[in-house]
Amino acid sequence: MQVNKVHSVCTLALVAKDLGEDVDWLADIAIDMEPEDGLIWVYDPEHPDGTMAFSRFGIESLRNLIEIHRSTTK
Repeated sequence: MQVNKVHSVCTLALVAKDLGEDVDWLADIAIDMEPEDGLIWVYDPEHPDGTMAFSRFGIESLRNLIEIHRSTTK
């Protein structure tokens, strides 16, 4: 998948809701992701410090990180 062809993203809050996960926990897991992993930061008046958002590829990357995190914390 070409990451430079992103046409939409989903915010961290929406991804957490869709995956049934805690927003803060996902933020902790995703903090080291880069744009190449499908993470971008979105800024607006309600989020002057930014909020995480993910492309489709980013959501898949995050799912992989969730699996890795869960398998190493058992």
